[in-house]
Amino acid sequence: MEAFLHQVFSGLATGGIYASLALALVMIYQSTNHINFAQGEMAMFSTYLAWSMIDAGLAYWWAFLLTVAISFITGVVIERIIIRPVERAPVLSVVTVFVALLVIFNSVAGWIFTYTIKTFPSPFPEQPLFGNRYISSHELGAIGITLGVLVVLYLFFRFTPLGLAMRAAAQNATSSRLSGIRVGWMLALGWGLAAAVGAVAGMLIAPIVYLDPNMMSGVLLYAFAAALVGGIDSPFGAVLGGFLVGVLENLIGAYVVGTELKLTVALVLIIGVLVFKPTGLFGRVFVSRV
Repeated sequence: MEAFLHQVFSGLATGGIYASLALALVMIYQSTNHINFAQGEMAMFSTYLAWSMIDAGLAYWWAFLLTVAISFITGVVIERIIIRPVERAPVLSVVTVFVALLVIFNSVAGWIFTYTIKTFPSPFPEQPLFGNRYISSHELGAIGITLGVLVVLYLFFRFTPLGLAMRAAAQNATSSRLSGIRVGWMLALGWGLAAAVGAVAGMLIAPIVYLDPNMMSGVLLYAFAAALVGGIDSPFGAVLGGFLVGVLENLIGAYVVGTELKLTVALVLIIGVLVFKPTGLFGRVFVSRV
């Protein structure tokens, strides 16, 4: 029973990280109707920036905040300079741009920081907090930070004028323009927030999987599965899907297929959702006359 509880709590910790990255994917999808395949590599590059600042002697939390700010600005710049010119291009062209961004971020990170695996520090103590035996202090801290980020985002989108404008621009750009909302900038800010949330996920997962240019490839796959399970157009569904995928990954990997085949859990979930319920648990069904 103790081992089972450990797997569940550990799954909740990694699931929270998947939830953050899945939420970033959903935010981009709502504004572009495309999946940002470079989301994981953007988070990886941001994590390298944080590692560089910490290695240079900057305190962890200052490096954390600076990385989030830099990632936000980077996301806005990418949307304005790279994504905006191809927003009306064919789907394949947009997907090619996303894949190109993935390769560019991965290659530049390897060129600058090398492909040597590095350790990323955790801001939490090595000893388990509160004397518990089921979850490490970093995993517990990761859950706390993830929930904090999600609460802040919920309050921002629910109660602030800017958050409401961003939601309106993502859901109905034409009506938003008629209401005087600058849709272009709202979508750019959405990209910035998605990049910032992805950076948080990268810094939380790096102490667990170590730091290298390919660290987010598997994580992005789990996050994509979480977004599909919850509903690719549902922020709440993406968060719930992230926790669900994290727990299922640990339990099935520990008791069914083994740790070597854990990645297949995400692939099976993706195929199952696309075949049997493409909208996910909380996704919306759109009906149009043809």
